[in-house]
Amino acid sequence: MKKALVVGIDDYPNAPLKGCVNDAEAIAKALERNQDQTKNFDVRLETNIPSGARLLSAVNDLFQGDADIALLYFSGHGSEDGMGYLVTPDYAPPIWGVSMADILSCANKSKCRNKIIILDSCYSGRLGENPVFEATSSELAEGVTIMTASSRDQVSLEINGHGVFTGLLLQGLAGGAADLTGKISPASLYAFIDQSLGPWEQRPVFKTNTTAFLSIRSVQPQVPMTTLRIISKIFEEPTTEFGLDPSYEDTNAVDIDHRVVKPYAAREHVDLFKKLQALEGVGLVEPVGEDFMYFAAMHNKSCRLTPLGMHYWKLSKDRRF
Repeated sequence: MKKALVVGIDDYPNAPLKGCVNDAEAIAKALERNQDQTKNFDVRLETNIPSGARLLSAVNDLFQGDADIALLYFSGHGSEDGMGYLVTPDYAPPIWGVSMADILSCANKSKCRNKIIILDSCYSGRLGENPVFEATSSELAEGVTIMTASSRDQVSLEINGHGVFTGLLLQGLAGGAADLTGKISPASLYAFIDQSLGPWEQRPVFKTNTTAFLSIRSVQPQVPMTTLRIISKIFEEPTTEFGLDPSYEDTNAVDIDHRVVKPYAAREHVDLFKKLQALEGVGLVEPVGEDFMYFAAMHNKSCRLTPLGMHYWKLSKDRRF
């Protein structure tokens, strides 16, 4: 069971924003369904939530129960006062809305197995800091993961109707952050965003206290799962080379008008070779002694697993997918 509270606020009395409701609506749509349209998160979308009291109540509701994942996404103003605030339209300094300390407290106390907090707001990197000890230390309960658009002292930018951070987040959820099995985790999302932002731009922050990440969205695998599962059957050991010959090449057949060589294409070999070529296409397999798999087959060479391929060989061997 997975549930998500998605909040976007544009309507601030003295400092209106333009992209936060867009952000929230797009994130809610991405989280609600996997790419194949199977149900993913049970999403509660809140736009232009009017008060800090209402936002805190919604956050408390989110982290109640024992869901597998409880995810909070917020797009709006942030304040650097104190240990940081998620700003709501009823702000009245020194109370700007909901303190990040209160948000973290709700997550830390939650019995949900995984608590994920994603903030696209200025100074959002302050979330997780311990107000008692030095400012940059963090105190996260088991199962808590935080991802923020910027560091503790940075603002968050908007472009083309979305926050810069959320635009990249949406690209990651669309498949940019997926592994070869089509799974998208908080860690892979952060890695995708981190690599996309240069050292002179706003820097995202990632904090976590978990031993394993659950997938937060699934997309079409880059290689069919049936192919990934047989890697350990094709290659007896991760360092084994798989011998090829012309019978693996589909075009090496007598009914095709070009020079063919024996052994001619054999359907069983051709089907397997196509799987090997698919694995080559995502960096799991490479030809030995040739630049392309076609020539490895036609010249009686072989292919082997890459270091990444060896990793997936072990996952296949251990039946991890």
